[in-house]
Amino acid sequence: MAESRARLDQPLGDRRGPRLRYDAEAFGRSTERIARFLGTGRYLVYQSVFILIWVLLNTIPGILHFDPYTFTFLTLILSLQAAYAAPLILLAQNRQDDRDRVNLEADRDEARQAKADLDYLAREIAAIRMALGEVATRDFLRSEVSRIVDDRDEDPKAEKRDRKKKNAEQSAG
Repeated sequence: MAESRARLDQPLGDRRGPRLRYDAEAFGRSTERIARFLGTGRYLVYQSVFILIWVLLNTIPGILHFDPYTFTFLTLILSLQAAYAAPLILLAQNRQDDRDRVNLEADRDEARQAKADLDYLAREIAAIRMALGEVATRDFLRSEVSRIVDDRDEDPKAEKRDRKKKNAEQSAG
């Protein structure tokens, strides 16, 4: 008899009943499509034509008027449309904000990487410039050669020594 009663120490289960499940991404894409359409001139033309036909059908004499002159039903439909359009547009804007945030973060990462690459290249160029400062340039070599030639012209014995040295090297080789 005690088994037939509900146990108070255990939950009954899901009290809310079956839950509605939906794909948030698919829903978001569809709200963006609707919001994009609501922001077009085509939608405004369609809505204007719809309202004009509605008003004409309900004001022309001799036709059964399904919405009398104050157009209560038309007002209800337009209010309902506005009540759904505003949240759909906000949902689409939120999704766009999320995409913009992700793109901005990717752009920031790319800019950081580009700056790091640029800093590396600047350091490399500075190191090359410093290394080139220690390398003998063509002008430096020319000035040294001309100085040696000038020294040789001043000392005629040096020329004889160089000739003897050169002859000795050729005979040895």
